[in-house]
Amino acid sequence: MRKPFRYFKTSPDIIRLTVIMYVRYPLSLRQVEDLLDERGIDISYETVRAWWNRFGPIFAAEIRKKRVAAHRNWTQWRWHLDEVFVRINGETHYLWRAVDHEGEILEAFVTKRRDRKAALRFLKKAMKRYDRPKTAVTGRLRSYRAAMKEIGNEACQETGRWLNNRAENSHQPFRRRERAMARFRDIKILQKLASVHASIHNHFNQDRHLNHRDLFKKNRSAALAEWRQLAALSSSTSGFFETGSIYSDNALT
Repeated sequence: MRKPFRYFKTSPDIIRLTVIMYVRYPLSLRQVEDLLDERGIDISYETVRAWWNRFGPIFAAEIRKKRVAAHRNWTQWRWHLDEVFVRINGETHYLWRAVDHEGEILEAFVTKRRDRKAALRFLKKAMKRYDRPKTAVTGRLRSYRAAMKEIGNEACQETGRWLNNRAENSHQPFRRRERAMARFRDIKILQKLASVHASIHNHFNQDRHLNHRDLFKKNRSAALAEWRQLAALSSSTSGFFETGSIYSDNALT
């Protein structure tokens, strides 16, 4: 297995902390730099940018691989599909999103158009990874029906007022992330961040409002423990997370 931290002197735990702070929370690069400085970690905001660009997709791929395997063990009975407008250098682009019946983001896909061809590419990509759903709830965009007719899934489509609120609500965390970045300047960066943000959001989304406090805390701790092991060099890897103090000697090396 390739070692992603091989040529980095910085502790992998610091890199993981930096990536999770920037991607999971609506913070700017300079805000992450300031928060890390308060914890005795002196890095530049450009380092934050470089780390999330390099390691964000690696961490997201590991999370996605486990969740895709889990999803294939049960029937995909309902998806919610929606698209949202995103401005890049004054031009309108579209972020397509597929969400399952529990609110987990399955796929995020960016296109320049909102036509049948774009909808077809989005659906094929999602179905290739997660298989076909029994029901697909969409908006009233005609591109969905045309694309589903081509792949033979037209009878599974549902449209209606308020039926797609789950997909609409899934856009909110990403919109907060967009505002913190003062919008996007490149479609490739938008696609990368949308995919990474979706995976990390899924990983830490523990349905706080549905679970008892004790169960939520247990699930949150388990998710954080899994995050600390992403791209780990070995089971013996240690850092400031394990010491219980962000000012440990390992964190400052």
